[in-house]
Amino acid sequence: MNPGLEERIEATLAQLDALTEAGKLRRLAGAFARFVGTLGHAPAPLLVACALLSELEGRGHSCLVLADLARDPSPQLGWLDGEWAALRAAAGPLPKNGAGWRALLQACEQVWPVGDLDFKQPLVLDGERLYLRRYWRDEMTVASSIRRRAGSARAVDADTVRGWLDRLFEAPLDTRDADPGPDWQKIACAVALRSDLAVITGGPGTGKTYTVARLLALLFAMADGEGGAAGLRIALAAPTGKAAARLKQSIDTALDELAEKLGETLPLRELAARMGAARTLHSLLGARPDTRSFAYHAGNPLDVDVLIVDEASMVHLEMMAALLAALPDHARLILLGDKDQLASVEAGAVLGDLCAEAESGHYAEGTVDYVARATGETIPAPYRERDGGVLAQSIVMLRRSRRFGGPIGALALAVNRGDAEAARAVLRAGPEEHGARLLWLEGARPADVLALAIDGREGAGQGYRDYLTVVKAGPEAWDMDHQGWVRAVLRRFEQFRLLCAVRAGEWGVAGLNEAIETRLDQLRLIRRRGEWYVGRPVMVTRNDYATGVYNGDIGLTLPDPLRPGSLRVWFADGDVIRSVLATRLRNVETAFAMTVHKSQGSEFTHTAMVLPREANAVLARELVYTGITRAREFFTLVAPNGAVLGQAIAERTRRASGLREALLA
Repeated sequence: MNPGLEERIEATLAQLDALTEAGKLRRLAGAFARFVGTLGHAPAPLLVACALLSELEGRGHSCLVLADLARDPSPQLGWLDGEWAALRAAAGPLPKNGAGWRALLQACEQVWPVGDLDFKQPLVLDGERLYLRRYWRDEMTVASSIRRRAGSARAVDADTVRGWLDRLFEAPLDTRDADPGPDWQKIACAVALRSDLAVITGGPGTGKTYTVARLLALLFAMADGEGGAAGLRIALAAPTGKAAARLKQSIDTALDELAEKLGETLPLRELAARMGAARTLHSLLGARPDTRSFAYHAGNPLDVDVLIVDEASMVHLEMMAALLAALPDHARLILLGDKDQLASVEAGAVLGDLCAEAESGHYAEGTVDYVARATGETIPAPYRERDGGVLAQSIVMLRRSRRFGGPIGALALAVNRGDAEAARAVLRAGPEEHGARLLWLEGARPADVLALAIDGREGAGQGYRDYLTVVKAGPEAWDMDHQGWVRAVLRRFEQFRLLCAVRAGEWGVAGLNEAIETRLDQLRLIRRRGEWYVGRPVMVTRNDYATGVYNGDIGLTLPDPLRPGSLRVWFADGDVIRSVLATRLRNVETAFAMTVHKSQGSEFTHTAMVLPREANAVLARELVYTGITRAREFFTLVAPNGAVLGQAIAERTRRASGLREALLA
C-alpha cells in the first residue's frame, strides 16, 4: 500500500478514536470502520463513510444519503466546530458531491453496488444511498411485502358492507359543525376490506381503536369459508406491553358496547372472547433469548387470519420486516398509529414512510366509487386523484378528534403544524382561559421541577407523594388485600409522569431521577439504602424472556407478601397484575423521570414535559408533539429557557430512508 495512503488511514482511525473518547461517536461506529478496513484495501474516505453510517444507524437512520456525505454533518451529529474539519483533514481529499462519493464507493471491494455481482459485501450501494446490508435487506422485505398486500384485491359486496356499516355507525357525528365532513372512521372500515393491508392513522382522540373495533365486527359479520366468523383467527399486538394492554382493553370495551347494540344478530361477545390477550410483537413472533431470530418466520408463519398492530409508529424497520415475513400470505394486516409521533427508537420510520402522503388522500376513482356504495360517504375532491397510487388506496387518515380537544389539543395542533407563535399563545393564555388544563413554567428552576414532581400543581392532581403515601401506609391501612393494594398503588402512580427530552444533565432523565430520589428520601417518603427500595419505580431497558418482561415495561417495587424482607417489582398489563423478584431484574433503571421516546404507548392524567436549557440534535417538533399527547387531562411544560420551545418546533425529524422510494417503485 502507498505509505501516504496508509498514513491517512491511521490518521483517520486516530481521529475516529478521538471523537469516540469525546462522546461524539458510538464505540461501535469506530469499531465498524476498523472491521471494514480488515476486509481488504479500504481507502480513508470509506472508513469515514462507514463510521458515519454506523453512527447514524444508531440515531434511527436506515441508510446514509451520499449527498449528505458531501456536506458538513456537524449540525446533525452535534459535533463542535472543527471536529468534522479535523476528520476530513485526516482522511485527505473527500468527494465534493454525491456523484463523486458514488464513484469512490463503487470501486471499493467492501461495497456491493446493487445490480453488480453480489459477493455478500457488508455494505450495499443502492442508487444514492449507502446501507449496512441488513437494513437494505429489511427495507426490500418491507417494501415488497407492503406493495403485494396493498395490491391484492378481495371481492367485496358493497351493498352488504353498507348494511352493516350503517348499523355499526348509528351514532351521528358531532353536529356542532355545520359541515362535519365525511365519516373517515366508516370509510376506514370499508377500505380495509378491499385488500390484505389497511393503515389507519390519526392523532389522539380520532378514534383509531374505536374504528378497528367496528372493523372487527364487520370482519366477523362478513366472514365466510371454513368456520365462518367463529373460525376467524385474530391476533392483537403492539410494540410494548403497556400499549398491548391498552389496545385489548379499548377493543373489549368497544365490542361490548356493540354487542348490546347488535343483540343476537352477531354473537360478538363470544367471538371477541376467542381473540385472546393482546401481546407484544416480541412475544407474538416468539423472540429467542440472545439472538435476533424469532420462532415464527417465512418458513414457520403465524397461525392468524387477521393481525392488528397498534402504536405502529414505534415499530422499527427490522421488526416490521420480521413481522411481514412471518405473516401468512392470506392474512390481513391492519396497522394503527399516529404518523406525526416520534418514530421508533431503533432504525427506520416505517409508519411515517407509509403515511407520507396520507394527509392528501390520493384516492383513485375506483376507491371513491366503492366508498360511496359501501358507506354512503363522499370523499371530497381535494383527496381524490384520478391515477392515485396503489398504496394510497389502503391508507385512511382519521381527521376529526372526538376526545382530544381544548387547550391541550390546540397546543398539539399548533406544534404539529410548526406554528410556534400559536403554541406560545395557547401556553400563555393561562388559567383564566383554560383553567388548570395547561401550564407553562417558563424560566423554570430545578427546584420548580422537584416541587412539581413531588406535590403536583394546583388543580391538576398530586405528584409522586400521592402513590408513595399509599405505599407507606400499607394494605392494612386501606382495608385491602395485597393484590387490591398493589392495583391501587399502580393506578395512582400512573396518574402523573415526568417526561424529559434528553437523558443526560440537570434537565435530563439521569439528573432528575437522582434529584427526585434524594428529595423523596429527605422527606422520608422513600428509604433509599441501596439500589432497591420500597416504592422505587423502574423501567425495563432490555427484553428478558426468562422473567417475561420487555423493554419499556414499567413496574413498582413493593414488599413480597410471602417473603418478609424481600422485594418484588409489580407490573400491570391491563387488568392482569404480575410480579418478578427485584433481584432477578438486571436491566432496569429508575423511572420517576423518563424520556418522551419511552413514554410512547402510554397516557397519564397529568403529564409534565421538561425541555433542556439549550436546543440539541434530538429536540424537534415530533418530540414535543408526542410529549403533549401523552396527557389525558392536564399538561405542564417545564422550560428553563423559553426560546428552546420555538427552536424545537422549527425542527423536523428527518430520517434517511429508501423505503418510501421502494414502496413507490
